[in-house]
Amino acid sequence: MFKFKSKGKTLGILPMAALACGISGAEAATLPPPKMDEKLMPAPAAGETAIVLSGGCFWGVQAVFQHVKGVQKAISGYAGGSRETANYILVSTGTTNHAESVKVIYDPSQVTVGTLLQVFFSVAHNPTELNQQGPDHGTQYRSAIFTTTTEQEKIAKAYIEQLDEAKVFADPIATKIEPLQGFYEAEDYHQNYATLHPDAPYIVINDAPKVVALKKEFPQLYTEVR
Repeated sequence: MFKFKSKGKTLGILPMAALACGISGAEAATLPPPKMDEKLMPAPAAGETAIVLSGGCFWGVQAVFQHVKGVQKAISGYAGGSRETANYILVSTGTTNHAESVKVIYDPSQVTVGTLLQVFFSVAHNPTELNQQGPDHGTQYRSAIFTTTTEQEKIAKAYIEQLDEAKVFADPIATKIEPLQGFYEAEDYHQNYATLHPDAPYIVINDAPKVVALKKEFPQLYTEVR
């Protein structure tokens, strides 16, 4: 049994297993790759290629994608709501329609969006949870994919249908897909949190296991944080 304080809120006495954010409830495993995916293509000469992913606390999602080859940058932030309410205090109330999110900027010559989604569903979070991940509850912790292109949207929808039809999870996938309307970077103290605070109890219990799972299930994709 363990008494745990989650990001400022005491959760009381919980079984240790109940605190394994994301990986518990759907044990990390390599899911089948998407049948529909984009092909590797030349890196853009200008601009960026990005997708925004939400799956519980952004600390752990950011930590996972910082270790994926081909990801140039992973930034914690907020998506789904307005610029005016995109701050941690307001988002934490669960009333702003924001989700804690991570903008994954990637090199399309090295990694496809389908591979990123395979990692997202395999080790970054539990996609069958609607509005919670481990100890964190509320709509701000929902599972969502915010797409930046119509191709990303098609691939994401097809992959969810593929996984549900194959019944790779005991429950249906709850992840919602919507076009990205705006992404707002989180406060500086949230950026690279898992890397900067590896011994913090929340990170040790909830997020470090996700990075370990990435290295185990996707050794060809794993890289150290640069």
